[in-house]
Amino acid sequence: MKVLTVFFGLVSLCCSSQVNDTQLKVDITDRSEKILIVYLSRTNNTKAIAEIIHKNVGGTLVALELEKPYPENYRATVEQVVSENQTGYLPILKTKIDSIQKYDLVFVGFPTWGMKLPPPMKSFLKQYDLSRKTIVPFNTNDGYGIGSSFETVKELCPNSKMLEGFTIKGGVESDGRARLSKVENAKEAEMKVKKWLHEIKLTKEAQ
Repeated sequence: MKVLTVFFGLVSLCCSSQVNDTQLKVDITDRSEKILIVYLSRTNNTKAIAEIIHKNVGGTLVALELEKPYPENYRATVEQVVSENQTGYLPILKTKIDSIQKYDLVFVGFPTWGMKLPPPMKSFLKQYDLSRKTIVPFNTNDGYGIGSSFETVKELCPNSKMLEGFTIKGGVESDGRARLSKVENAKEAEMKVKKWLHEIKLTKEAQ
């Protein structure tokens, strides 16, 4: 399924403090099979960042899809998401992840929708037990920032460890028309992602 980035200005369990830096370094440098990168993307901005992360740390890359996708019409999707946020409705995921317990480090990526965490990502965080894992959020938005999304990830992941997240301005979707379908400057975006991964010590160079 694709995801929203603009008009909206549109972590239920993350890793415990018992996961120490030494253990994490081993997972990153030698055990990329323990890394999961889950993302939601409508205009491919978040997908672009997820792919850059995957390129630099490895792991399993998974796109979230719904049993019933959002409407193609932008305005209709906006209205549906507003309703879901108001009622607390969580969309049913088509995406299934086997053996979630084998992953130690989970990246979760999403756009900002209505200054909030998108309902499909809430579905993922509530459906899967991510306790005692390390969660790393990343976000794309139209310039308004992350809103309350990162805080919501923390609230949904009370038994996990959450590392500093990443956010970047992506392409803009206005009145249902995407003016840009990928992160504006791919080369600059990759440099920013690599700098962030180094700062949170998730690259071999930072070990």
